[in-house]
Amino acid sequence: MNTRPRILAFAGSTRRDSFNKRLVEVAATGARMEGAEVTLIDLRDFPLPLFDEDLERESGPPEKAIMLKTLMREHDGFLIASPEYNSSVTAVLKNAIDWASRSGPDEPPLAAFKGKAASLLSASPGALGGLRGLVHLRAILGNIGVLVLPDQVTVPRAFEAFNEDGSLKNSTQHASVEALGRSLAAMIATLKP
Repeated sequence: MNTRPRILAFAGSTRRDSFNKRLVEVAATGARMEGAEVTLIDLRDFPLPLFDEDLERESGPPEKAIMLKTLMREHDGFLIASPEYNSSVTAVLKNAIDWASRSGPDEPPLAAFKGKAASLLSASPGALGGLRGLVHLRAILGNIGVLVLPDQVTVPRAFEAFNEDGSLKNSTQHASVEALGRSLAAMIATLKP
């Protein structure tokens, strides 16, 4: 039996050079330093139609939704770097959550989310670093049974915040992002049987 915390890490962006993809990798490094097993995924690899109950009833959930939900169920928590689109979460992230939240046969409601823990972070070109979008994401996850840790990190002016290797130029900021990953791993370790 694996007693190491298992964390699924991803960004709420599909853009190839996404700042949030870089950011979640830094947090994932912190979680690994704390002993967690981290699976880093790209939502680009899970293309999904917009959630539609008629489509679900007629065809069942899409194969990629089943794959994503399975990954979510197999992990104890989530590291999510979510960009802010028009003061909220991205459509791709919300759609992924919507598909993964659907109950399958012989499955309790919200099986991919209930009892899981999450840490949130964001990078944005704006002055607030994506803070407004994290408020919405925190509410969404909390309402579906995810324990969202209170600490979060936002990186403003993201276009000038990263080195070529993906690290953050500001060493204090870099350490804060790693610490977020470490905190999540430590919290999950205390919750695991």
